[in-house]
Amino acid sequence: MSRLTKILLWLLASLLILIAAAVIFILTFDWNRAKPWINERVSTAIGREFAIDGDLSLHWQRPDAGAAGSGFWARWVPWPRLQARDLRVGNPPVFSGAGQMATVRLLSFTLNPLPLLVHNISLPALDVEGASVSLLRNRAAVNNWTFANGGDGPSTWRVTPGRISLRQGKLALDDAVQKIDIKADIDTLDPEKEKVYGLGWKLGGTFNGAPVSGAGKAGGVLSLQDQQQPYPLEAQVKVGKTAIGVRGTLTKPAELAALDLRLSISGASMGNLYPLTGILLPETPPFATEGHLSGKIGASGSQWHYQDFSGKVGDSDINGSLDYVTGGARPQLTGALTSNVLRFDDLAPLIGADSNAEKAQRGAEERQPADKVLPVKTFSTQAWGALDADVRFTGKRIIRQKDLPISDLQAHLILKDKVLSLEPLNFGMAGGNLRSTIRLDGQGAQMKSEMNLSARKLKIQKLYPQLDASRTSFGEINGDARLSATGNSVAAMLGSANGEVKTLVNQGAISKFLLEAAGLNVGNVVLSKLFGDKEVKLNCLAGDLPVQDGVMQVKTLLLDTEDALIVVDGSIDMKREQLDLNVHPRSKGLRIISLRSPLYVKGSFKNPDVGVDKGVLALRAGGAVALGLLAPVTAILPLINVDGDQKADCDHLLEEVKKAPQAPPPGKQAARKGSPKK
Repeated sequence: MSRLTKILLWLLASLLILIAAAVIFILTFDWNRAKPWINERVSTAIGREFAIDGDLSLHWQRPDAGAAGSGFWARWVPWPRLQARDLRVGNPPVFSGAGQMATVRLLSFTLNPLPLLVHNISLPALDVEGASVSLLRNRAAVNNWTFANGGDGPSTWRVTPGRISLRQGKLALDDAVQKIDIKADIDTLDPEKEKVYGLGWKLGGTFNGAPVSGAGKAGGVLSLQDQQQPYPLEAQVKVGKTAIGVRGTLTKPAELAALDLRLSISGASMGNLYPLTGILLPETPPFATEGHLSGKIGASGSQWHYQDFSGKVGDSDINGSLDYVTGGARPQLTGALTSNVLRFDDLAPLIGADSNAEKAQRGAEERQPADKVLPVKTFSTQAWGALDADVRFTGKRIIRQKDLPISDLQAHLILKDKVLSLEPLNFGMAGGNLRSTIRLDGQGAQMKSEMNLSARKLKIQKLYPQLDASRTSFGEINGDARLSATGNSVAAMLGSANGEVKTLVNQGAISKFLLEAAGLNVGNVVLSKLFGDKEVKLNCLAGDLPVQDGVMQVKTLLLDTEDALIVVDGSIDMKREQLDLNVHPRSKGLRIISLRSPLYVKGSFKNPDVGVDKGVLALRAGGAVALGLLAPVTAILPLINVDGDQKADCDHLLEEVKKAPQAPPPGKQAARKGSPKK
């Protein structure tokens, strides 16, 4: 045997002896002696106390056939399995009085040694038993789940967990910022009773002062690497009056790559979902929906789809699809909603026009003052910057009050950079259309608003369906309005409005009884009631109402027919909610037993006072009494009205009213065009 051969044999023998010694050392070493070193190194790395108080042991196992690696030889490299008992992780100094952040009765994990060569800590299996975790965040937004980095820079190591098994765990979250205080218990389910789910959980506590309760089930083993194996989920959670239910699967949980759930939501108002979802939705009556929720989360953003959902909002049905996408400057909400039968009163919470009892039911804090008609609900524009939106809504059939002749609704809502637009907001009304565009700019402390409104072909007959006398009325009303304002409520906006409102009817006919009643022509009203009504030809109906600083002045408002001329003057103060209108009926020709005198409409919007100018009426009645004392036959003369052939300059009025209304930019007043015409 040559000298070189002997040297090589001795080297090989020495290597085998070293490997054998290392294996014997690892197999026989008491790993509890390494705990002080491990505790110190981990405590330094995370910036807080870490300790293993129980037994620490190491075992070796052969890897699974399909998980050892890409090479055949890798299957023969044993994997260590470490078990540690009674672990604890302390809190940072700011929460030193709160005890431990986490304790674990038993932690067991398997380590794949080969990825260590590329600074990857691969844990194919991680079992946690008897874990108790307490997450804290104070009012200064300091939390205990952000760990300090004890090194000089970012670590080059990464941790890749595989399957995670949780048993008999407890989780507590006390968040002073979001006002969350909940506790959850997690435990293994009986495998004889549950074939799909392995874990069950229950939770309770409070969120923003509202009680929270819930329960659910999940798969027994959570695989964070398997992209194909779906992880089953089922949960029912109630937060205050909002109930959420999910049932479905989650694939590749580490990245939420594929979420496929059946989602049901119900509550007192959709507006209450914002703290839970971060999605800005309008205030509504009590609602309930159910649909298909799917979602994907990528490195640059997420995509969520709530498809083919249906449900109820108040007494109205609702269905459609919504998409929610993140990754841009702001999240984007898009979709289309449809209501086949829409109860008009269910739209009232959008502007705070529902009753105080209904506000209390949906959990709203604002209340409408008893002496106010215009809604004072403040629009909170701060949340408008949380997302952009592009949503279309269609109300095919509207159930409304008898005296509100609205048939359908079309709306296109656009929210971008805290500017909300309704382009358009259209109603089918009285056989015609009421079209409008509304723009609300919430970028400043005071919201700026602009409204353009156009009424076309509104049938007079359908505008007053509750009056028998209007059954013979026909003709079409057309009108336009343009207003601008500032303020964060409907009351504030109308109370600061500037612009113009115009309306006209240039052909048609109207019930004579309505005109006679307006003129207090008692004799003809009686005759109309006894012998029937007849139609009176309309020469024109014209209204020109400029608005400045919330006060609508009656520049022109008159109704001219072949039998009567009715002129209105005065003002409507929307800031103070006060009416100050005078109605001057002027009959054409002979009227028997006419008590014609000016009418007035005064007082507040809440309690208007409508009556007759008693001074003029008393003079006419007094004249009748005086003549009656002289000659009974002449007593009726003051009650006979002969005004002659009075006419309005309809052509001129209609041309003025047909001019497009104008409005200054929000926050500015238009120059007055002169005193109101009477």
